[in-house]
Amino acid sequence: MGKAVSKGLKYRAEVLIREFPDRFGKDFEKNKLSLNAFELGLSKTHRNILAGYIVRLAEKAEAN
Repeated sequence: MGKAVSKGLKYRAEVLIREFPDRFGKDFEKNKLSLNAFELGLSKTHRNILAGYIVRLAEKAEAN
Protein backbone atom coordinates (compact mmCIF):
# COMPACT_ATOMS: atom_id res chain seq x y z
CA MET A 1 0.00 0.00 0.00
CA GLY A 2 1.11 3.52 -0.73
CA LYS A 3 1.23 6.48 1.56
CA ALA A 4 -1.92 8.51 2.13
CA VAL A 5 -0.21 11.83 1.33
CA SER A 6 2.77 11.88 -1.00
CA LYS A 7 5.87 13.96 -0.31
CA GLY A 8 5.07 16.24 -3.24
CA LEU A 9 1.63 17.09 -1.90
CA LYS A 10 3.03 17.61 1.61
CA TYR A 11 5.61 20.03 0.20
CA ARG A 12 2.93 21.95 -1.72
CA ALA A 13 0.78 22.20 1.41
CA GLU A 14 3.67 23.51 3.50
CA VAL A 15 4.59 26.12 0.87
CA LEU A 16 0.97 27.28 0.52
CA ILE A 17 0.53 27.62 4.28
CA ARG A 18 3.82 29.50 4.59
CA GLU A 19 3.02 31.88 1.71
CA PHE A 20 -0.72 32.37 2.35
CA PRO A 21 -1.47 31.69 6.04
CA ASP A 22 -4.63 33.81 5.98
CA ARG A 23 -6.23 31.78 3.16
CA PHE A 24 -6.07 28.37 4.88
CA GLY A 25 -7.21 27.02 8.22
CA LYS A 26 -9.10 24.23 9.93
CA ASP A 27 -12.13 24.39 7.61
CA PHE A 28 -11.89 21.70 4.91
CA GLU A 29 -14.47 23.31 2.59
CA LYS A 30 -12.80 26.74 2.78
CA ASN A 31 -9.45 25.12 1.99
CA LYS A 32 -10.93 23.41 -1.08
CA LEU A 33 -12.29 26.71 -2.37
CA SER A 34 -8.96 28.43 -1.75
CA LEU A 35 -7.11 25.70 -3.65
CA ASN A 36 -9.53 26.08 -6.58
CA ALA A 37 -8.86 29.83 -6.63
CA PHE A 38 -5.12 29.23 -7.08
CA GLU A 39 -5.74 27.11 -10.22
CA LEU A 40 -2.89 24.71 -9.49
CA GLY A 41 -4.17 22.14 -11.97
CA LEU A 42 -4.94 19.59 -9.27
CA SER A 43 -7.29 16.70 -9.81
CA LYS A 44 -10.33 16.47 -7.56
CA THR A 45 -8.68 13.71 -5.53
CA HIS A 46 -5.41 15.60 -5.06
CA ARG A 47 -7.27 18.79 -4.16
CA ASN A 48 -9.21 16.96 -1.45
CA ILE A 49 -6.10 15.24 -0.08
CA LEU A 50 -4.23 18.55 -0.03
CA ALA A 51 -7.13 20.35 1.69
CA GLY A 52 -7.34 17.61 4.32
CA TYR A 53 -3.61 17.67 4.93
CA ILE A 54 -3.73 21.46 5.37
CA VAL A 55 -6.45 20.97 8.01
CA ARG A 56 -4.22 18.47 9.79
CA LEU A 57 -1.27 20.89 9.70
CA ALA A 58 -3.44 23.76 10.98
CA GLU A 59 -4.69 21.68 13.90
CA LYS A 60 -1.16 20.54 14.68
CA ALA A 61 0.11 24.15 14.63
CA GLU A 62 -2.72 25.27 16.93
CA ALA A 63 -1.95 22.49 19.43
CA ASN A 64 1.66 23.66 19.73
